[in-house]
Amino acid sequence: MAIVTFSRQIAALGDELSLLVAKKLGYSFVGCEDLEKRIVELGFPREKLHKYAERKPGFFDSLAKDRDEYLDYLQTAILEIADENNCVIVGRGSSVILNAVQNHFCFRIIASEGDRVQRLMELHNLDEKKAVKKLLVADKQKAAFYKSFFNCNINDPTVFHAVINTSATDLDSAASMIATLVKESITPKKEELGRQRLDEMLVCQRIVNMLILEYCLNINFLHATAKDGKVILHGVADSTAIVDRALTITQAELPEYKVESAINVVQDFKAYPQ
Repeated sequence: MAIVTFSRQIAALGDELSLLVAKKLGYSFVGCEDLEKRIVELGFPREKLHKYAERKPGFFDSLAKDRDEYLDYLQTAILEIADENNCVIVGRGSSVILNAVQNHFCFRIIASEGDRVQRLMELHNLDEKKAVKKLLVADKQKAAFYKSFFNCNINDPTVFHAVINTSATDLDSAASMIATLVKESITPKKEELGRQRLDEMLVCQRIVNMLILEYCLNINFLHATAKDGKVILHGVADSTAIVDRALTITQAELPEYKVESAINVVQDFKAYPQ
């Protein structure tokens, strides 16, 4: 049992390749539209998706509370899908979000600029100049999305188990290579550790969602980590009373964990425009 994620350049045939890998492994396939549907079902407004979907938010959007809520819903959707195991997930930062999960395998799909331009010309009926512009804008936006939300350089090959160039290999051969790597690399120990790590991450994400979305506590950049029976809350708040409230709620919800705070208290802190 494994979780496989893909990050792909525009027009590098990443969607086609990831779907083929899912078929070869017999795994469920979760594309970007499936992820967006899940995010909306969790509660994020559909009309706001375009502001954050694999692009850097505009200046005011990056300061808006919607930005943090989008990230909370995105992480929740990806973690819940991954918890079902035996799945292939495409894009939206899934490779980074699941990076610490031991039975997770991630791949980057690229292609030559010439091939990508040609594919864009054919797919969207564009002339070469417009296709080049579309490619450059898409690459810039995607890199900015990963930097803004995850502080990650998506073009760093060391982030992935492998980088596949679809200009240098046919899709069926590439899919077989990836499927073989996953099958031969997964072990019962990795499955066990991955399950434990996902359980911890889900506990953390759900308590963050509760504190922010249900109790509406004013803690900015809130996230939680769990390890060895301990949950630690991180973020920035403007009063110790809010931190104490968060600790009380978290401890009541998670009595099996020891709960601690690493939240910074900054008087008069305002992360969002009023």
